Amino acid sequence: MRNAKTIYKVSEINRYIKNLIQGDLQLRDIWVTGEISNFKHHRSGHMYFTVKDGNSSLRSVFFRRENIRCIFAPSDGMEVILHGNISVYEPDGVYQLYVFEMEPAGLGSLYIAYEQLKSKLEVEGLFRQELKKNIPVLPKKIALVTSPTGAALQDMIATVKSRFPYVQLLVVESLVQGAGAAADIVRALDLLNRRNDIDLIILARGGGSLEDLWPFNEEIVARAIHRSVIPVISAVGHETDFTIADFVADYRAATPTAAAQVAVPDLTEELITIRQKSERAALALNRKLQQEKQMLDYIVSERFFRLPVLRVKSLKDTLDRFDGEIKKEIIRQLKLSDLKLSALIDKLDSYSPLKVMNRGYSYCRDENGKIIRTIKDVKPGKLLNLNFKDGRAICRPEKIEEGKVLEG
Repeated sequence: MRNAKTIYKVSEINRYIKNLIQGDLQLRDIWVTGEISNFKHHRSGHMYFTVKDGNSSLRSVFFRRENIRCIFAPSDGMEVILHGNISVYEPDGVYQLYVFEMEPAGLGSLYIAYEQLKSKLEVEGLFRQELKKNIPVLPKKIALVTSPTGAALQDMIATVKSRFPYVQLLVVESLVQGAGAAADIVRALDLLNRRNDIDLIILARGGGSLEDLWPFNEEIVARAIHRSVIPVISAVGHETDFTIADFVADYRAATPTAAAQVAVPDLTEELITIRQKSERAALALNRKLQQEKQMLDYIVSERFFRLPVLRVKSLKDTLDRFDGEIKKEIIRQLKLSDLKLSALIDKLDSYSPLKVMNRGYSYCRDENGKIIRTIKDVKPGKLLNLNFKDGRAICRPEKIEEGKVLEG
């Protein structure tokens, strides 16, 4: 008989170990680095994967309520830094890392998200050159989507007014930094596309860090620019700053000031160009007039213009000669046609059955009107129509004799 012992259920053991681990303060708030493998993004939104180094691996789970804040897409082979806590999954009796947040190791999460979205939209074709709309040569009204307090707005207004003051400007206030900025930009773009008096949109803000410019790297902003029926100039940051909005827009300007310069021509330069073209046109017209005058002088000096009556008489004589020849030819052709017609009439007359009947012949039809060509078609007692040149006779044959021909 065995000694009395405490016997535990499996679930009790797992729960006990779980409580031990959860009681460890270090494991309740821990940072782990490693390489992702066996990554699975479940349709529930949860992420399941293993994080490993050269010697060991650790099962990990990143629940949807936490990973929704992750701005890049994890994948196998990616080196990451994870923040979470270690606990036991009781049904399987295994411990795993429950992730609170994730960031790439070595590269910032914003950079990873930027490259991932850029690749995705490029594959979809949103950056294709043939989709980009032409910037109008002289827009009547331009919408400026930017912060009302930023220096970018004042720079654009000053540039447009100095270059072409007759263009109308519509300032559409929008957040350009921080939470809610992307949605505010989308709202502004969609609002402008419901109007029919806007020729061009400039989406602008001054320079800043990657975090400051991040709203212009949001997917919703890229798609709003792509669906805009109004041409969009992107003018975000400084010359070295490139955002997703720059790639989708119809034109990328290095700065807001450069965008204003692209949007409208310089009135002073245009007036100078018009004056220069007018002067060149006047010179070209004078040269053409001189050439035409020289040609006219040459033509007037020709013999035709010096003796016009003789020239006209010569042409009249030629015309009269042609007229006489044409009349002769018409008469000749009519005579030939008349001779041909007479010959055809004589030939037709010779074939006329009336001529044959004038010589004492007749032809015979049966009672149905059918011409009788042989004695075999004649039946005794049947009516016959004998046709002469001046009438016909209806008779009945009494007797049929084949092979005999009566001679007169």
